Amino acid sequence: MKKIAVLVEDHYQVLEVWYPYLRLREEGLETVFVGTGKGQYKSKEGYPVVEELSIKSVDAKDFSGVIIPGGYAPDILRRYEEINTFVKDLFDQNKLVAAICHGGWVLVSANVLKNKNATSFSAIRDDMINAGAHFIDREVVIDGNLVTSRNPYDLPAFCREIMKFLTKK
Repeated sequence: MKKIAVLVEDHYQVLEVWYPYLRLREEGLETVFVGTGKGQYKSKEGYPVVEELSIKSVDAKDFSGVIIPGGYAPDILRRYEEINTFVKDLFDQNKLVAAICHGGWVLVSANVLKNKNATSFSAIRDDMINAGAHFIDREVVIDGNLVTSRNPYDLPAFCREIMKFLTKK
């Protein structure tokens, strides 16, 4: 069974965490909340999520991919070298790396955007471009193993492309 990490931290965007987590489970994939080690996190609205694994105890070789949700959580996640290394390792292993909204901030810090087509929430467009991405304002952008989307309205297309990637391998 393919195992997908869904990164979590405080101030996450509730739909961008729960929609992919549950949608992929619906398709028979194992989704796992991976956090920075605090154990429990709250969304921007205060909705809780409990970490199933700490980033300190995971290895990219044990996962088929990662989903990086938005909200303000990515600004916290990117401060952890273990998070950036995990994302970069998955990227280098040609496994799924999917980010939506402000999740692109983690892609910037993981240094995986150079010469890649990508999108994100409009507010971090300049960050993405400065990290080397070719920015495309579209609901979902696929470049190899990198899948990116802009906001919660793009979640259906985002999850559809994630599933396409995961079922072709």
